[in-house]
Amino acid sequence: MQTLRYWDYYGMTETFTDLYDKATKRESFKYLYDIITSRENILLSYRTIKSNKGSKTPGTDGKTINDIEKLSDNELVTEIQNILKNYRPKKVRRKLIEKDNGKLRPLGIPCILDRIIQQSFRQVLEPIVEAQFYKHSYGFRPLRSTHHAMARVQFLINQATLHYVVDIDIKGFFDNINHTLLIKQLWNIGIQDKKVLACIAKMLKAEIDGEGIPIKGTARRVIITVAFKRCA
Repeated sequence: MQTLRYWDYYGMTETFTDLYDKATKRESFKYLYDIITSRENILLSYRTIKSNKGSKTPGTDGKTINDIEKLSDNELVTEIQNILKNYRPKKVRRKLIEKDNGKLRPLGIPCILDRIIQQSFRQVLEPIVEAQFYKHSYGFRPLRSTHHAMARVQFLINQATLHYVVDIDIKGFFDNINHTLLIKQLWNIGIQDKKVLACIAKMLKAEIDGEGIPIKGTARRVIITVAFKRCA
């Protein structure tokens, strides 16, 4: 799989595996910031974002991945490390997407450097939270898909004579996340690096262009929300 090849290329596989193993033992993590801001993790984040179609979508500063490509590896790493020393996310661009039922879904599009930063955080947080999830949870998780969920349903039909599937959706989940409770939940699952939590708190409070600073919820396109949804 491409993601795993990227991990190997940037020498992060052993690091992520070690985080996962420690998380399965319910260990606490107080020194994640150095891993997040390491050269290898930042370059892995850049490569991952670059491979996404959304990397061509500009944020409020008008920049895309094409602008970042002009930087050398050293320049990119240094810039992100410097930004994180006193992190202040730029305004998030709001875009409304029409849903199948005709309603509008609000998306938040961060600036490209903020997306790379968020991905740097996600890469390190993900193995920690993954280690603590129910093994038959399939949504928003790496190496899992709807096909795995369907296979599980078929197994239960055949082996346990269960014949009903209940489809439940949490209305407005992203729009109503309590920031304080979310940070506490991250702490409770072992993410106890105060520098990291402070940066995440700033991501949650990133101003949405035309709407102001949110008091709850997360912009739907904030990458790190994926990890949040699984531990909220």
